Amino acid sequence: MTRVISVCLPMWPIDRLQRRADTPSAEAPLILAGRVGNRRVITAACHAARGLGLHVGMPVAKAQALVPDLRIEPADPRADLDALERLALWLLQRIAPIVAVDPPDGVVIDVTGADHLHGGEASLLEMLLGRLTLTGITARLAIADTWGAAHALARHHRGDAPCIAPPGATAAVLAPLPLAALRLAPATVAGLLDLGFATIGDLIATPRGPLTRRFGAELCRRLDQALGDAPEPIAPLRPQGLIEVRRSFAEPIGAAETIARYIARLVTDLCAALEARGQGARRLDLLCWRVDNRVQTVRVGLATAQRDPARLTRLLTDKIPTIDPSFGIEIMTLTATLAEPLVPRQASSLLEQAPPDIAGLVDLLANRVGARAVYRLSPVASDVPERSVTRVAALSPDQGGGWPGHWPRPARLLPRPEPIETMALLPDHPPKWIAWRGTRHAVARADGPERIFGEWWKRDAEARAVRDYFRIENEAGQRFWIFRAGDGEDRSTGSHRWFMHGIFG
Repeated sequence: MTRVISVCLPMWPIDRLQRRADTPSAEAPLILAGRVGNRRVITAACHAARGLGLHVGMPVAKAQALVPDLRIEPADPRADLDALERLALWLLQRIAPIVAVDPPDGVVIDVTGADHLHGGEASLLEMLLGRLTLTGITARLAIADTWGAAHALARHHRGDAPCIAPPGATAAVLAPLPLAALRLAPATVAGLLDLGFATIGDLIATPRGPLTRRFGAELCRRLDQALGDAPEPIAPLRPQGLIEVRRSFAEPIGAAETIARYIARLVTDLCAALEARGQGARRLDLLCWRVDNRVQTVRVGLATAQRDPARLTRLLTDKIPTIDPSFGIEIMTLTATLAEPLVPRQASSLLEQAPPDIAGLVDLLANRVGARAVYRLSPVASDVPERSVTRVAALSPDQGGGWPGHWPRPARLLPRPEPIETMALLPDHPPKWIAWRGTRHAVARADGPERIFGEWWKRDAEARAVRDYFRIENEAGQRFWIFRAGDGEDRSTGSHRWFMHGIFG
């Protein structure tokens, strides 16, 4: 089942202008002015301008009369399209292999088979919307079985939350939408409204013959594309300079062994092109164009830049079971979507023992279970235990200069401290026993306290906060890491309650 995301950017010209570094920040309402014939009209308006009654199509002279301190910038459709292509390239490198510009205010992404790498469709849409919002871009997202359905839902569904159309329910989700959602010419929409049609559902239940005779083939073509009855292929964005190799076949291929053989040839050609540029691939996209004009995609990522044909071939051939050749594949393309400089390195000598190269293992695991599932912990310059480590990519360098503090740290740190019952003498004595998760432990040995102060520069509440940590061992030899909130004397330093925070061994 094909799944397509439509990204609608309703404020794109305004967002593009406001994100420019050379644009002065101002609170005055902003509009973009362009020409329609001999008239100078508004082509885009910010939220503040819209709130004052300005709208697209209004004459600029009238807008200036209504809002004297209006900020006016010239419209630049070419710059808008160039910026939209740069955004699409960014999505191509991070989301899925098939991304295309949907001018004038959108991007379309074919995420068939790629959503699981991002935690599912809901997580993918949430992540994508969050990243766009953080960069100052207003966006509306929808995912559906077809480009036409996703395009319609992204622009016409109610609410600002991303819309997820269930697979196979395209007709049901499109039925209540207005006719303009089908990307029809305004004259066609006006004619349909005059005949009493109000929603897409009204068209679905109407015979096609009379509609075609009156409005032409475009109406039924758009309706069929939205419902999935007519193909609407997405031409992948391929910017200049992208390293890509291609194979066309006189006869369609479909056997796994044949696909593997041609993958090896494509990889060899791609590695030769990468070596000529002094680069290595960090992400590869294999696109298999079937005879029915559908595309099967395979994406593999690498922890470090590589151009080893054997390693790249193995990663791609492991994905062959996910390729459905149907009646045959007639074109295969292999693209280095993400490439980095790769310079030769001096091999280690017999006197120097090089660390083991685990990049191949990391690549194998990341492409099977997802890049987010393969990580390691890196130290952070913080004395607060839960802030002293962070997740980083498996082969990325450390972010800090070493583990903070000189006291031992437990092998397992709980996601959050859990309250325990204890009996202890204040202020500096360890407890005699603890009760945790319904089990009572007698303390045989203890070491501490290790006093950790709050980070006052992060939050005012931590200006006087104190924790006293103890390592304790019960009679069975189990070791725990516990702490008391507060210094044991002053209530302003903490509640003096006890908590379990980690387990040794």
